[in-house]
Amino acid sequence: MEKGAQIGMHTLSGACIETRALDELIPDWKEKDAPLKTPVTEDAFAILTKTGRIPVPIFKGMPLHNHGNYVVRLGHVVEWLGAQAEELGVEIYPGYAAAEILYDDDKVCGIATNDVGIAKDGSPKDSFERGMELRAKCTIISEGCHGHLAKQLIAKYDLRKSAQHQTYGIGLKELWEIDPALHRPGRIEHTVGWPLNYKTYGGSFLYHLADDSPLIAVGFVVGLDYENPYLSPFKEFQRFKLHPSVRKYFESGKRIAYGARALNEGGFQSIPKLTFPGGCMIGCSPGFLNTPKIKGTHNAMKSGMLAADAIYQAFERNELEHGFEPVEYETLLKNSWVWKEMKAARNVRPSFNTPLGFYGGMAYTGLFYVGLRGMEPWTLKHGSLDSKHLKPSKECQPIEYPKPDNQITFDLLSSVALTNTNHEADQPAHLTLKDDNIPVERNLKIFDGPEQRFCPAGVYEYIKTDTGDDRLQINAQNCIHCKTCDIKDPSQNINWVTPEGAGGPAYNGM
Repeated sequence: MEKGAQIGMHTLSGACIETRALDELIPDWKEKDAPLKTPVTEDAFAILTKTGRIPVPIFKGMPLHNHGNYVVRLGHVVEWLGAQAEELGVEIYPGYAAAEILYDDDKVCGIATNDVGIAKDGSPKDSFERGMELRAKCTIISEGCHGHLAKQLIAKYDLRKSAQHQTYGIGLKELWEIDPALHRPGRIEHTVGWPLNYKTYGGSFLYHLADDSPLIAVGFVVGLDYENPYLSPFKEFQRFKLHPSVRKYFESGKRIAYGARALNEGGFQSIPKLTFPGGCMIGCSPGFLNTPKIKGTHNAMKSGMLAADAIYQAFERNELEHGFEPVEYETLLKNSWVWKEMKAARNVRPSFNTPLGFYGGMAYTGLFYVGLRGMEPWTLKHGSLDSKHLKPSKECQPIEYPKPDNQITFDLLSSVALTNTNHEADQPAHLTLKDDNIPVERNLKIFDGPEQRFCPAGVYEYIKTDTGDDRLQINAQNCIHCKTCDIKDPSQNINWVTPEGAGGPAYNGM
């Protein structure tokens, strides 16, 4: 099942990818004309101050050493992989959202798509179509970061019983056509530091793509454990582009695309139990992103390959029956290079949670991850849930952001327009509130309404009613399915559920 109207339409990532898993799965991918056309030719890493740039050398073994990797438009790679699967007889159903888990005797027995053509009031429209039940002996969940169904399964089967909670970041990205004189295909630049303070985890990327036009992908990641409710990840991203060392790329360029997506940052200690009665989870559903590398595609692919191996072996042994739990998958994964890689990187992200913040994390990464390859005998813990980190607004300083100049920096709504997002207006809300009173009574009064700042699509805004009272307005049509609201809401009152299939963003190779 693929909730986007086309395969890969909802995919968004940097993306610089390792081909390790792809080499194993499709060794002749180059001959098959896979859309991996930009090998990394040079790396650059720097710490930014407000006006300066401190270069940091990159050596083999460092997390951001990218020799042998490729800069890609990941949505195009996913589309190509989908075509390879269909050639082998795999049935893929784009435009249909997996909305519900089906159970039989407390075992997962498949999924159901949602009904379409239902009005907001619950009545059927002329376009009404009943959803489908797709039943299987073994169901594989691969929804990406903070999936709607994975969240339910983790809770139902207590899959985090022996794992820590997940922690997240939000990644924002733009595609630009730039001056050919500045274009260096295969060049990668990463920065940390400004405009974020030392207590806030995050950083930027600039990837030069070999394409029909001189393209650069620019992005910004902010850890969702930030404290200041006045912080806007979108506006931090826009401000970053004004730095003297990077604005040159955009002064004579043209922005052609925008998007955002939450990403897992919990790593090794946040991986839940991977199997449950009737199925398993792969990819970013359990969270196989290597945070210091900012890469997870290779791990996600390998986890899917190992799950397939485990299920097929059971099939060959005539053990595949309804409600089958592929316990061997977890064993295979723990014996694979995925587990080794995740374990080695396990302490990098939580090392930034000390009172030293950014400086402590950088020191720890250099000493233990680079020096010891994660062989230290301890495993650091994450702090509390990301939703618990916000401080009351009265304890924080509002942040003054520059006004958009519409050349390098832009407002939120013009950015969302570039996502080509669309939802049928007259459909049941997919952004639901557990308690309608909480936004005003708690989030607005205590945190000054952080929903209107952490959302990268302008979905949430507080408005005055005719009586002068405050009310949270939810512009669900703007939603780009990033899941940030479900993660960062300090009251955990927002519940993201699946909208009608084919709705949401229509990314072109993001």
